[in-house]
Amino acid sequence: MSENPTVSPPQEEKLELRRDVTVWGSFMWGYADVGADIYAALGLVIAATMGWAPLAFGLAGIVYVMIGLAYTELASAYPVAGGGQYFTLRGLGDFAGFLAGSALLLDYTIDIALFSVAASGYVNFFIPSAAKFAVRLGPLGDVNLVWMLEALALIALLVWLNIRGMRESSLFNEILGAIDIITESSIIIAGFVLAWKPQLLAHQWIHAKPSLQQFMYGSSLAIISFVGLESISQAAQETRRPATIVPRTSLTLIFTVFLFATAFSSLAMGILPWTAFRGREGDPVAMLAHHIPYLGVVAGPFAALLGATILSISSNSGIMSASRLTYSMSQFGFISSWFDAVHKKYRTPVRTIVIFSAIGALQTVLAFLSGKDAHGNYRAMDILANMYAFGATLGYFLVFIATIRLRFIDPYTPRPYKIPLNIRCSYKGQKVDVPILGFFGALGVLMVFLEVVLTHEIGRIAGPAWVVACFLYYAWYRHSQKMPIFTSIKRDWEKQQMRVLESAEEYDLLEQYRFALAERDKKSAQKGASER
Repeated sequence: MSENPTVSPPQEEKLELRRDVTVWGSFMWGYADVGADIYAALGLVIAATMGWAPLAFGLAGIVYVMIGLAYTELASAYPVAGGGQYFTLRGLGDFAGFLAGSALLLDYTIDIALFSVAASGYVNFFIPSAAKFAVRLGPLGDVNLVWMLEALALIALLVWLNIRGMRESSLFNEILGAIDIITESSIIIAGFVLAWKPQLLAHQWIHAKPSLQQFMYGSSLAIISFVGLESISQAAQETRRPATIVPRTSLTLIFTVFLFATAFSSLAMGILPWTAFRGREGDPVAMLAHHIPYLGVVAGPFAALLGATILSISSNSGIMSASRLTYSMSQFGFISSWFDAVHKKYRTPVRTIVIFSAIGALQTVLAFLSGKDAHGNYRAMDILANMYAFGATLGYFLVFIATIRLRFIDPYTPRPYKIPLNIRCSYKGQKVDVPILGFFGALGVLMVFLEVVLTHEIGRIAGPAWVVACFLYYAWYRHSQKMPIFTSIKRDWEKQQMRVLESAEEYDLLEQYRFALAERDKKSAQKGASER
């Protein structure tokens, strides 16, 4: 293997991912992941935080906004597959890049599992007997085999769709996502106009206070309502003119999802008592819509159909993101190059699609085998959400640190968008804009991560166990290839950045980058001459 894993053998033409994602497609890849999360998180968060659910969603949303701004800057500056793993690799080196990649890969496999389970839960709004069906499996207790098989069937369908190609997979997101946005907006407007009672919201705020531990648990779960901006980054290498499209779609997505998440939680607390959501983790939005006067008889079933479709495309985004992340990790020497093979006909990373979707399917089975909780409700969604929050917070914390460091070590790469609120300073003779919001964002994510560790019994065990398992493979592979485990391989990032910008047809940015490098080299030569 060569010293630089990104270099392909000269005798063989390397098949690369095709740029098929448009503006609307880029937005929908993000919305499919983030916009769907409220359908899965609403019931879980309300059950934990009770009358303070709107505050839990609001605080998580503030952290999400700062995460979104960081990803907007990085994805538009470095439009390649890999997302947070690639950004961390560029900013902090190989080992940190591996840690971020393993954490986010956990998220994507859980994404496949959690949202397939949640989508099937909304389907079961129409089949109540399926939602309650149980088979006793000895010491495992009651297991809902029907719900589990529904989720597994959906995963299989989405695997086939992703193997067919990004264009087909993106089109699936675009059509269903457009329907979702229109209908979701209609439910919120109708709910506030016809059913919302501010006095009920105030009553629950005062008289249904969670304990500190409950609020920490619920607010850390609320962060999953905003996980998914990675999807836009993962699709950046397949997006046309990403420097223009990514900032536009990311900023629109941040506003849209924050508005929907806070609106749904406030609407829920003003229409129903929080206890109504306990045991309805599978279809909370449909249940809420069903209680809207006059329209509930139609809104409830339609919201269930809506939830099933948008959660399906979120699971679809999980498959896409997992496959693109592992594609990137194999290119940079974190996992075997066997994973980065692209299908000759469809130009998709078929091996990673199949393997990591299978891991998501296994997680689905294990979650259902956990049986029921003390209240008689199935634990599958709660267990998956526990692990989801661990991977997200660990990966995002590393991304924030990388964002700050990249401002210092790579000030030459053009940034079509920058996180606002910067302080300019000098660093090694170069003017650098230090992102103040980057520090606040890192602190916010770190606090959520600590909440996860302190309150998530499953997440604090399964999450680190996943990272350790990934590390053992990483260490074995790097050792077998005679590559360093804790230090970085020397790479020509400047040459790669030029190739990326040229591939993206961002010729103006390419010219700016070359000019900045030329100015740097000129100053370096002048300094060397003066010292002599």
